[in-house]
Amino acid sequence: MAVVGFNFTTIDVKKSDIGKGGKINISNNATIVGIEPLDVSFGKEKQNTLRVTFEFTSKYEPEIGNIFLAGSTIYMSDAKKSKEIMDGWKKDKKIPKDVWTEILNTILTKCNVQALILSQDVNLPPPIPLPKVRLDAKE
Repeated sequence: MAVVGFNFTTIDVKKSDIGKGGKINISNNATIVGIEPLDVSFGKEKQNTLRVTFEFTSKYEPEIGNIFLAGSTIYMSDAKKSKEIMDGWKKDKKIPKDVWTEILNTILTKCNVQALILSQDVNLPPPIPLPKVRLDAKE
């Protein structure tokens, strides 16, 4: 059971005039918006795969910019687990925690990297904290 594919379908970044100084708050959010069976064959064998669609946003407050990413991952598992995932999703839009963790970690890793690149391209602050070097005042 693993994520075996990932792609973006929408990449949108907007920056408005900053104009005002002050503190900027950035909130990131990733949401799974759909799960559906996907027919995939590796060699002669058909695999049990699911397409998991997602949306990711980085919202800047005050409203100086916004990053929106949408796409899908392909999750491969055995037939029993795929059925369990689909049944849970159809019933109450929930999936098993182990699957949710793996899929969401993949989405966050890929989207945070892409959002960082996009923020740099349009000169927005990075949407995730970056390491900084600090000199000790005693030196």
